Amino acid sequence: MLLVNDSEERWRFPLMTLLVIGGCAAVFWWEQRLGASGLRQAFREWGFIPAGARAALEHHDKLALRHAVATLFTCQFLHGGWLHLVGNLWTLWIFGDNVEDRLGRLPYLFFYLGCGVAAAIAQGLASGGASVLPMVGASGAIAGVMGAYLVWCWRARVTLLVPVVIIQLPVKVPAVLYLLFWIGMQWLSAGAASAHTVHLGGVAWWAHIGGFTFGVLVAFCIRPLSEREVVLSR
Repeated sequence: MLLVNDSEERWRFPLMTLLVIGGCAAVFWWEQRLGASGLRQAFREWGFIPAGARAALEHHDKLALRHAVATLFTCQFLHGGWLHLVGNLWTLWIFGDNVEDRLGRLPYLFFYLGCGVAAAIAQGLASGGASVLPMVGASGAIAGVMGAYLVWCWRARVTLLVPVVIIQLPVKVPAVLYLLFWIGMQWLSAGAASAHTVHLGGVAWWAHIGGFTFGVLVAFCIRPLSEREVVLSR
């Protein structure tokens, strides 16, 4: 199923969402200029590596710990390929503008980055802090945005392209059902994956779960801006 759009009204121009999208796209353009070996090195330098963070904590290495903390943020702008990038950024475009409306632009940026940090930590904990593979991608942060959307925009509907034989049919479903189905699939996939999968790479299911959970909790704790407040703040 391909996510096409949502029905939730946007109150203002989604500046911060577009800046995040542009930042990810610019970093990906830079990645393409590195070559295969340079890209691997960039991932190891700027992706979040749970084992490196754990070692820094155990050895009280302040320099290494500062670098590990920095990679909690930098890893959110790295992507492993075109499909990884486009899938993430399209989902952010669908859900991010409405969450930005309800939080305000600057709080939204901090919220987005916080979701990404929570996602990376969740995936690191799932590996027991032993994974030596760099984590990259914005999907954990975007999962947090989806979690906030579930709380604040639960009346919305999303349009999906559903394959029927060889034809893609547009189908509108409640956003709540789509988002609950999505997070349910993350839990099922995480449960089905063996412990070795966490160390061998692949989809970071626990990052999605951690980011989504963080987004839901924050959304429940913060009163969102109303349309009137957004209009008055322009």
